[in-house]
Amino acid sequence: MTQKMTPQTAPAPQLGKFVTGSTMRHVLTMTATGSIGLVAVFIVDLLNLFYISRLGQQALAAAVGYASTLLFFITSLCIGLSIAATALTSRALGKGDRAQAVQLAGASLVIMGGAALLVTLLMWPFLHPLLELLGARGETADLATGFLRIVLPSSPLLALGMGLVGLLRATGDAKRSMYVTLTAGLAVAVLDPLFIFGFGWGLHGAAWATALARIVMLAIGFNALIRIHHLFAWPSAAVLRQTLTPFMAIGLPAVLTQVATPVGNAVVTAAMARFGDDAVAGWAVVGRIIPVAFVVLFALSGSVGAVLGQNYGAKRFDRVRSAIVDSLKLTLYWVTGAWAVLALFSGPIANAFGASGQAHELIVFFCLFVSASFIFNGALFVANATFNNLGYAFYSTALNWGRATLGVAPAWLAAPYFGAKGVLAGYGLGVVVFGVVGVWLCFRVLAKLETGQRLEIDTMRTS
Repeated sequence: MTQKMTPQTAPAPQLGKFVTGSTMRHVLTMTATGSIGLVAVFIVDLLNLFYISRLGQQALAAAVGYASTLLFFITSLCIGLSIAATALTSRALGKGDRAQAVQLAGASLVIMGGAALLVTLLMWPFLHPLLELLGARGETADLATGFLRIVLPSSPLLALGMGLVGLLRATGDAKRSMYVTLTAGLAVAVLDPLFIFGFGWGLHGAAWATALARIVMLAIGFNALIRIHHLFAWPSAAVLRQTLTPFMAIGLPAVLTQVATPVGNAVVTAAMARFGDDAVAGWAVVGRIIPVAFVVLFALSGSVGAVLGQNYGAKRFDRVRSAIVDSLKLTLYWVTGAWAVLALFSGPIANAFGASGQAHELIVFFCLFVSASFIFNGALFVANATFNNLGYAFYSTALNWGRATLGVAPAWLAAPYFGAKGVLAGYGLGVVVFGVVGVWLCFRVLAKLETGQRLEIDTMRTS
């Protein structure tokens, strides 16, 4: 009697952790841990300017404002590329293909580091002319150039660090992705006062603290990705070639989307420069208040991508919709609370930075009125994350560039009539239309994908 052979059942693929359970819980967990890491960086950035303001020279605060506007371009490049790394890797994990996820993670990091190095080399010879284009002059321009010549060479380290954060989020490891940014923030918090005041390095001390913190960020991130998750393999030339096309299909539109924000900020900075270093110094403080007060929005835009990506990979469009709605609810709740706190403490906040005259007025005006516009900024952030992870990155590019061009036109139009406050008010009002349109398009894209899935299922049933 012969024994009947049965084929060995293949093990079921291990799906991502976000394809089951409450989407609101996933959104809150990823956003909360992301916020803790980011708030450490943003608060330290705020303290950076606070320490510089304590040196008693308005030109120093203005120099940081101009330098930060240029550095924002590099940061935006890194954010855009990290979106591609997160989207590709989370999709592979959502499908249960871990081997592909390992290859994608390694190739993504190499691409990110190389891109940041290339942009750094291209920017290096033109730092002073670029600062003058923003409106920096004389001693302020020289100070900003000196700051950039220390911080800019560490940009590839920042790119790799942010790539590691994105890959850890793709796995669902919110805690360790938080540790990467949190330890970097703590490093700056320790080194800033030591270098600025202890060693007497002033503005250069703040720059060296920022550069050294990026080394810490890299070390913590690689340790988590390699030792804990084993999600890294050095890519061969063939793997790099295979990864480059899908990576750039997401990464290029995402970078264009992210770069639109510093372009818009640069336009506003140039508009502010017409009213002197005092106005630019006030705008620099506002630029530091924004990420601290609205850290949840910045964390949400990066963190929700992993939730969307895994569920998209698993074809769970009902859960994608739920995650988007939950993200919009969180945006509304957070901005309302943050606006109330900023309005209540607007005077003490301006006084803490030693702001006077026009700078003081601008900070208070932002806290009382303009900060409310971040409800629409947050909506646009959620829409961008949706487009980038569902294969419609062009929409986020178009919306953000519309925001950076047409959306900042009110700032320039209001300047001759209402001065620096008009610039700030125009900056806030310009986002309203783009936030509303972004959310509308977001749900149209989702409806289109759901219709496509239903047609695919019906075709399979009738064939």
